[in-house]
Amino acid sequence: MAITAADVSKLRKATGAGMMDCKKALTEAEGDFDKAVEIIRKKGQAIASKRADRDATEGVVLSKVTEDGKNGAIIVLNCETDFVAKNESFVAFATSILDAAIAAGANDIEAVKAIDLDGRPVQELITEQTGVIGEKIDLSAFDTVSAESVVAYIHPGNKLATLVGFNQAGFDIQVGKDVAMQAAAMAPVALDENSVPAEVKEKELEIGKEMARNEGKPEAMLEKIAMGRLQKFFKESTLLNQAFVKDNKLSIKQYLDGASKGLTAVDFKRFSLDA
Repeated sequence: MAITAADVSKLRKATGAGMMDCKKALTEAEGDFDKAVEIIRKKGQAIASKRADRDATEGVVLSKVTEDGKNGAIIVLNCETDFVAKNESFVAFATSILDAAIAAGANDIEAVKAIDLDGRPVQELITEQTGVIGEKIDLSAFDTVSAESVVAYIHPGNKLATLVGFNQAGFDIQVGKDVAMQAAAMAPVALDENSVPAEVKEKELEIGKEMARNEGKPEAMLEKIAMGRLQKFFKESTLLNQAFVKDNKLSIKQYLDGASKGLTAVDFKRFSLDA
């Protein structure tokens, strides 16, 4: 049967596949729309299998909060090239996954992949998009933050995003944005000194001792010197103790308390394609 432009357009809209791929699928399916859709999906699965061992190091990092501002989610959707990562349809696809994850209250990456989006599991749509785009696509990270107030920040270019949870609601939103941007810019390893994993503290102490030993300091002084350097590490590498980038006379802890008495950050998440 004759394949019309309207048929091709309908299939393209339904699958996102290219015009020629849609025409070929309809021809192979002898005009059967459902069969043509299945042909395109199988093609996507075949391409996904072939590209499974490829590196997908480009992509987008997006974060968003619920309307009530109490929950937020952050995702990383990878692809192989920056060209695809910057494509509006790819960003829109990632955004649709994030929106679905928030609406479903998903709390881990496997739950996100199983979410029903437009009548099909997210993972199935990702596989299909691999066939449409011709690059490996992978949902590589997902996390959430819940608190009295959550603020999201996406750095221009969609390569870096953060979520920060606070113990209060109703404060100046710019304060929250400042801290979310601080987390993006300064890449803290933990919220505060109490949140730093024990193994990280031990490693920093050993590094501090070795540095002091190499500087010729007495063995009896190594522990004290290493503890001093650990405190410096806390100040430089934990969010609440870092110097506020807009006013380095204040720590983030001091900045928040000054903005609203008792206000503090209680959790944060940060993802970057560069680190």
